[in-house]
Amino acid sequence: MIQFPYFDIILRSVAVYFFMTIALRVFGKKELSQLNTADIILILLISNSVQNAMVGPDTSLTGGLVAALVLFVINYIIKKLTRKYKIFSNLLLDKPQILIHDGKLDFKTLSKLDISDEELKEAMREHGVEFFKNVKLAMLEIDGTISIISEDEKHLKQTHYKRKHNRKNLQKF
Repeated sequence: MIQFPYFDIILRSVAVYFFMTIALRVFGKKELSQLNTADIILILLISNSVQNAMVGPDTSLTGGLVAALVLFVINYIIKKLTRKYKIFSNLLLDKPQILIHDGKLDFKTLSKLDISDEELKEAMREHGVEFFKNVKLAMLEIDGTISIISEDEKHLKQTHYKRKHNRKNLQKF
């Protein structure tokens, strides 16, 4: 029986990819919408920490390229599956969440998503909306942005606001 020398790297890379996908899902993918210095450092440290888990003792150029190729292929397959099959989409992708509807705040959703009153007001101010009652619809999109649709008598206006990280939570690290 012929043994494929990079089979171990392929298995390790697949395992790391799914671990990272699950970790991002659990720890808040919406936080990736706007990266700050601490987030970039975290990403760099995570990539360094999982490198050995993917390539094991093979630190050759070929081993690294095989691991990278596997990650690209898995990512491509996952994207195709999420577009084609709703079950994969539901499992891997977040859904947009309604934060304000017709001027009424959804406090349960805001609390669950840990979106503060000040974050919501900042998003509104950034797009010229002064009062909650003037917001027809505010949603947290799957990419972490807050979409604001306000309606006045003359026109319908839609704007986006990238959610910033809560500084208090970053100080825990």
